[in-house]
Amino acid sequence: MALVPLMTVQQSFAWGAVGHKMLSRIAAQNLPTDVPLFLRDKQAQDTMAALASEPDHWRSRAEDELNATTTPEHFIDMEWADLADIPCTPNVDHCPANGLTLPRKRFDYIRALQKAQLAHPDMKLTPESVGLQPWQVIEVYERIKIGLREYRKALAAHEDTKPLETEVLFEAAWLGHYVGDGSQPLHATMQYNGWTGPNPNGYTTEHKIHSQFETVFVTANIKPADVDKLVAAAKPKVLDDVWSDYLLFLRDSNAKVEKVYQLEKTGAFTDAGTPEGKTFTEARLAAGAEELRDLIYTAWVRSADPVEEYKGPQ
Repeated sequence: MALVPLMTVQQSFAWGAVGHKMLSRIAAQNLPTDVPLFLRDKQAQDTMAALASEPDHWRSRAEDELNATTTPEHFIDMEWADLADIPCTPNVDHCPANGLTLPRKRFDYIRALQKAQLAHPDMKLTPESVGLQPWQVIEVYERIKIGLREYRKALAAHEDTKPLETEVLFEAAWLGHYVGDGSQPLHATMQYNGWTGPNPNGYTTEHKIHSQFETVFVTANIKPADVDKLVAAAKPKVLDDVWSDYLLFLRDSNAKVEKVYQLEKTGAFTDAGTPEGKTFTEARLAAGAEELRDLIYTAWVRSADPVEEYKGPQ
């Protein structure tokens, strides 16, 4: 994929309301039974679905500050972001074999982007144009883990856990939106809504593919039962290193970008589409639901780990 200097900010909504609701509900209903019931019962599933699109509501142009701040958290153009990679020791502490990875902390990434901007003055390498998706995911995941830690404490002290349950369930729905965004390949690429730059394969350059794939096609053709079947077949797991796992998840999405364009070219997402288009879309929604389920499960398990509590300025 050739890099081109023309960059614009993504404005699309991954999966649309139908896909986001489906993905979040399926994640909740496939949580292991050792996860507290308030995160997986019918009320939890209904809440996860109802709040799945909440972060998109924060992007109304009536709320300029919130829209400007949160929009970059829905996407990351991996081709550009990798210009901000930093060195690490290959195959040590989850460092890739090429010895380069994105910084784990949001502000370190922003500083690395600034450095990359100096090396590439013809590009617009800002957080707003390149995206902040994985940092938002990890930060919300950590909020869930903290909430579950407090829930464990309240439970052990025989205190009312309902306020904490409300907090955690909202945060789980919040997380679900961004993980859903990450599973949509066009939210992990510079080629997010029409091919740009060299185009030897003649992919569409019209600004329609994004909504056609994630909203129109999903709403008309994708059934929750078909996605749920895929998620149920994948055993839940506790993630060893959440940051590294999520980056791999995003890179897997990015690796499927050209496939989206290839399928669009064959009419796979037009009207009833094709069996291949349906299978591909179900698999991406299932990948998002599995990742969300495993992140919530990991937060629950890791919330039992001992921590040094914050005690204020010392």
